[in-house]
Amino acid sequence: MSVEGALLFARFAYPPNERGSCGPPEHRELLEYTAAGVVDGGLVQLERQFHGPPPYLSVLAAAAGVADPFDARVVEAYWIGNELLDRVDMTEFGKALEDRVKPRAGRGWGHLAEAIPAGAAAHHSFHVFGVYPWVSLLSTSPDEPLDILDRCRIRWAKVIATQGEHVVVQVQPLQWDGRRLFLGEPVTDTVRQSLDGMRLVGDLTEGEWVALHWDWVCDRLDARRLSNLKRYSNRQLDIGNDEVSRPGPAVVLG
Repeated sequence: MSVEGALLFARFAYPPNERGSCGPPEHRELLEYTAAGVVDGGLVQLERQFHGPPPYLSVLAAAAGVADPFDARVVEAYWIGNELLDRVDMTEFGKALEDRVKPRAGRGWGHLAEAIPAGAAAHHSFHVFGVYPWVSLLSTSPDEPLDILDRCRIRWAKVIATQGEHVVVQVQPLQWDGRRLFLGEPVTDTVRQSLDGMRLVGDLTEGEWVALHWDWVCDRLDARRLSNLKRYSNRQLDIGNDEVSRPGPAVVLG
């Protein structure tokens, strides 16, 4: 397993895992590994127990021509986005999702499958805006599902100030107008950068762009990665809003 890829995966996988979602119960160990920058058999075993990302990583690894689904380019493509997303064979992508996602999607599978030829990518935003609403994890009250969708997606944010184990950031919140999901005007939010002194990312400075998952800073974003994250996230929003006959978010939030 790629050391760089394994640590990148862990940084983004930890926040939902801390909340009891998606992977094994040993979230504290995942944080300890990540903060220490250590990759060994224990971390490999933890990461292979995550059930959401594997179908995406497998098709991305095939697109990259590598055997390791935790290759750094593959992991970056899934969480943030890069050129591998445009090289994925859509037939194989559909088969991978049918094998792993269809049993959990139930009646929503038809609408989910519709998004693939519409241009959906093997990106975390597809899992959030396409798959996640169909697995019956969101309530019927609009406020809670909107907050979950917003914090589950990978958000880009600018660091405004650091405050001990927390960071004040400027970020565009997800908004709902009764029919469409869109990004609103920037607001300030306070997110976590460390727990008991353990960080997912090193010391941050004012003005840096960072990637957030749930309430954690997970990575720094240079210009290329920031552009890619915006591009693929906005593309999935457009597909969910306009390119399918019955968008998943509208069913959940409407």
